[in-house]
Amino acid sequence: MNMFWLLVSMLFYHGLCISTSNTSVNVSTLPSVVKVGAIFSFNSSVGKVAKVAIEAAIKDVNDDHTILNRTKLKLAEQDSKLDNEFLGIVEALRFMENETVAIIGPQRSVMAHIISHIANELRVPLLSFAATDPTLNSLQFPYFVRTTQSDLFKMAAVAEIVAYYEWRDVIAIYIDDDHGRNGIAALGDMLAEKRCKISYKAPMSPDLGRVEITNALVKVALMESRIIILHIYDSSGVEVLDAARDMQMMRSGYVWIATDWLSTLLDTDSSLNSSVIDSIQGVLTLRMYTPETNLKKNLVSRWGNLTAAGNTDNGPFGLNTYGLYAYDTVWLLAHALDTFFSQGKNISFSTDKGLSDFSEGNLRFNAMSVFDEGSVLLENILNVSMSGVTGQVKFTPDGNLIHPSYEVINVIGTGSRTIGYWSNSSGLSVVPPDKLKAPASGSSSIQPSLYDVIWPGQTTQKPRGWELSSNGRQLRVGVPIRVSYREFVSRVEGSDMFGGYCIDVFNAAKDALPYPVPYKFVPFGDGHTNPINQDLLHRITTGEFDAVVGDITITTNRTKMVDFTQPYIESGLVVVAPVWKLNSSAWAFLRPFTPLMWCVTGISFLLVGAVVWILERRTNDEFRGPPRKQFVTIIWFSFSTLFFSHRERISSTLGRLVLIIWLFVVLILNSSYIASLTSILTVEQLSSPVKGIESLISSNDPIGYLRGSFAENYLTQELNVHKNRLVPLNSPNEYEKALMDGPRKGGVAAVIDERAYMELFLSTRCEFGIVGQEFTKMGWGFAFPRDSPLAIDMSTAILKLSENGGLQRIHDKWLTGSACSSEGAKQDVDRLPLKSFWGLFLLCGSAFFLALLLYLIKMVRQYMRHSDGSSSKKSFFSFVKEKEEDADKMQEEAGKNGAKRRRNDQRVSNGRVHEDGNLDGPNNRGVYAGYEA
Repeated sequence: MNMFWLLVSMLFYHGLCISTSNTSVNVSTLPSVVKVGAIFSFNSSVGKVAKVAIEAAIKDVNDDHTILNRTKLKLAEQDSKLDNEFLGIVEALRFMENETVAIIGPQRSVMAHIISHIANELRVPLLSFAATDPTLNSLQFPYFVRTTQSDLFKMAAVAEIVAYYEWRDVIAIYIDDDHGRNGIAALGDMLAEKRCKISYKAPMSPDLGRVEITNALVKVALMESRIIILHIYDSSGVEVLDAARDMQMMRSGYVWIATDWLSTLLDTDSSLNSSVIDSIQGVLTLRMYTPETNLKKNLVSRWGNLTAAGNTDNGPFGLNTYGLYAYDTVWLLAHALDTFFSQGKNISFSTDKGLSDFSEGNLRFNAMSVFDEGSVLLENILNVSMSGVTGQVKFTPDGNLIHPSYEVINVIGTGSRTIGYWSNSSGLSVVPPDKLKAPASGSSSIQPSLYDVIWPGQTTQKPRGWELSSNGRQLRVGVPIRVSYREFVSRVEGSDMFGGYCIDVFNAAKDALPYPVPYKFVPFGDGHTNPINQDLLHRITTGEFDAVVGDITITTNRTKMVDFTQPYIESGLVVVAPVWKLNSSAWAFLRPFTPLMWCVTGISFLLVGAVVWILERRTNDEFRGPPRKQFVTIIWFSFSTLFFSHRERISSTLGRLVLIIWLFVVLILNSSYIASLTSILTVEQLSSPVKGIESLISSNDPIGYLRGSFAENYLTQELNVHKNRLVPLNSPNEYEKALMDGPRKGGVAAVIDERAYMELFLSTRCEFGIVGQEFTKMGWGFAFPRDSPLAIDMSTAILKLSENGGLQRIHDKWLTGSACSSEGAKQDVDRLPLKSFWGLFLLCGSAFFLALLLYLIKMVRQYMRHSDGSSSKKSFFSFVKEKEEDADKMQEEAGKNGAKRRRNDQRVSNGRVHEDGNLDGPNNRGVYAGYEA
C-alpha cells in the first residue's frame, strides 16, 4: 500500500501539475483576478460546511474594498471524493493546470502528504484547514501551512484528561493511515509525559466494515483497561460506537474518549437518529475552542441563510469549527496577498528547465511551471497577524497557530454539555481560556478541574478504568510452601487455605479495595525444601500466576520481571553470629580511663597541690606550719578539688589563676569519667569474633544463608564472595547447629539472612546476635504482572493499613518475640548490678575501718594518760563520750594540782605545822599563803 502511494506521488510530482504557459509571465500592474484553488470532500461533514464557509469568505473579501485594491479572488474547487482517494487526487490536481497562487486544502492528512511534494516543486502554498497530522509540520513540507489546530495539542488535551482522572493505561482505536498512526504516536508521547501509556493499539482499515469492527472490539474487550481513545473519521466513528453498544461495551465501567470528530458530527448534524444518540451516551469528546468574537457572531447569524434549502445540495446543516477555520483561511490568504502586492511583487510563472528534456508522451513534462514568487507569498502567510472568526490568527515559529485550546464535552441525552476547557498554557479548567486570568508572577500553576461527568451506564461515579478479566476467572495467586518460618506463610494441613503474616496483610489490603477481587491461592513448592522465589516470580511472566503473595523481597532484578506493591515490611540483610556478654568486673569503675591516664591524672593532682603551695606559703598561713602539716595540706587540697570541696583560702593572684584553670580541667575529667562509666555499666557489652559484613568478607570462613533466597546472588555478584564459601541452610534448626559447630567443626562463622527472619530466630536463642549494621535496605511486597493496575490499588491499600495501624496489629499477632526479646534484655541491663561496685565499696569500707582503728588507738592512748594523771577513775566509754577539749582541760588541771601537792608535801617534811595550820619558821606566812593557794 505504501509503495502504491509512493508511485502515485512520484507520478504527480513529475507530470500532473501542468501549466498552460511555457514562458515567463511578468505583470507590471496589479492583476484584476488572482486564482485560488480549493480541495476537499463536498459530501463529508467537514467538507460541506467548509464549502459554504470558503465561498462566503471569498465573497466577503471581494466585497471589501479595503483589501487587495480591487483585485478579486477567483476560486476553483475540486471534490477530493473520500470514497476513492486516488481519483480524488487526480480530480483535485486538475485546477493546477491554471496559474494558481495557493491551494486551500486538502482536507485529509493522507492526501496532504502527497500533494505537499508537488507544492514544494511548484512553490505553491497549501493552506489546510482540516489536515491535522502533526508530522506535516516537518521541514520536509515547507509549503504546507496548517490553518487549524494540530493533533499534537489535541492529544495533549486527551493525555491531560487521562491523568486528571488518575488512569494509567488506555486503549487506542484508530484508522491505520497517516492521520491515525501519527496522531496515536503523538498521544503515546503525551501520555508518557504524564506517566501513563497505551497498553493496546487496535488499528482499523480505512475501508472498515462491521465484521472488522466487531473483531477488533472483541480483542479490546479482553484487555484489562477500560479507557478507550477513539481517533477515527466521523464517517465510521458512529459505526464503531454502535457495535460497542451491541457488545455491552457502553455499560458502566467503560470510558470512551472520542477526538474532535464526534463534536464535529454533533455540530454539523443536529438531527441524528435515536440509534446513534443511544450509542454515544456518556462519551467524552473534544471541540476546538474559539472565543465568542463579534466576527464569529456575525457569521453564525448569517449561517442559516447561507445553508438554506436551495442554496446547498445537502440542505441546512450546522456550522462546525472546521468551517470557522476554513473561513479564516481565505482571509489569511487575502491579507498575505495584500502584503505581497504592497511589496511590489508580481504573480509570474516559469518553466521547470529540469524537465525540458521530457517533451515526449502525453504527460507533457515540458509544460510544468513554477510560481516564481511562491516563497515570498509563503513568508507573508506565516507572518500574518489578524483577528478572525476563530480569534487571533498568528503562527508560532514552528508553524502552529497560537493559543491552541479545546472544549471538553460530555454527550448527554439528545445534546451535549461542556464540562471544562483545555489550553496549552493553563491545562484543564472550568473557565474558558480567553477569560482565565494569568497567574501572578511566581505563583503556582492553576490546579486542573472539570465539572462532573455522566459516564456510560448513566453513572456519575468515576470509573476505575480497568477490570481484572472479562470472563469471570478468579485471580490465580501463587503462594510459596515454606518449611521454615511458618509465621510468615503456612499452609493449613489438609486444605488449600493459607495463613501467616504475609497472607493476613494481603487479605487486609484486598478487603480495603473499593471493589471485589475474586482469587484463589495456588501452592508452589514440594513442601520439603523452601522454593526458589525467582522461579515463583517467573511463573507470572509465563501467565501461570496472576500474582504472588509471600515473603518476596523486592530487588532490582525482580522489578525487571514483575511489578511490586508498596513494601509492607522492611527487611534488609544482617549478619548473625555467636555472641557472649562481657562480665562486669569488680574494678569496673577503673575502666573509663587507661592506666596511663590514671597515672597522669594522679601526678597532675599532686603537681597542682605543690604549685599552689609554692605560690601561697609565704603569704597564706593556711599553707604554713610544720613540714608534716604542710605535706598533709598539699595532699588534701589537691585531691579535694576533684569534688570542689577545698576549704583553703587562696590569696595570691597567680594561685587563683592556676586554681581556675585546674578546676576547669577537673570539670572535664569528671564529666568524661561519669559519661564513660555510665555507658560501660548500662549498655550491654557483647563480643563476637565477627564484627560485621566487612570482617566476614575479609576472612575465609564459611557463610550460611537461607536456601532459595536472593542472598546467594547478592553475596556472589555484589560482594564478590566465592561461591565455595556459601553454605545453604533450610531451617532455623540448621542455623543453630551450624553456628554452634563453627567453622572448625564443619559449621559456619555466621549466617546472612533478612532481618525479619533473624528477629524470629533470635527471639528464642540468646546465645546468638546481630553483629554490625544492616547492609541492605529492602522490603517485601506482593508481585503482579508488569503494568498491572491492581498493583497500584494494592499499594494504596497497604499505605492505608500502615496509616490506620492495621499493619502493626498484624505484625503483633504473628511476629511478637517471646523468651529472649531484646526489650526485656534491655530492661535487665538498665539496672546497675551490685557486683560492678563491690570493689569500690570494699575500698571505701577499708578506709572506714582503718580510720576507726587509728581513732581507737588514739583514744586508748589518751585514756591511759588520763588514768595516770587523775585521782578520779572513769570508765573507758565515759571517757570516750566526753568532748576532746574538756578532757584535755581536766587532764591539764589535774596535772597542775598534782604538782602542787607534791611540792607542799616536801615542805611539810622539812618543818612543823601548828594547830592553826601555820608552819614554824620565818617564812611561815608565805608558805601558808602558797598552801592556801
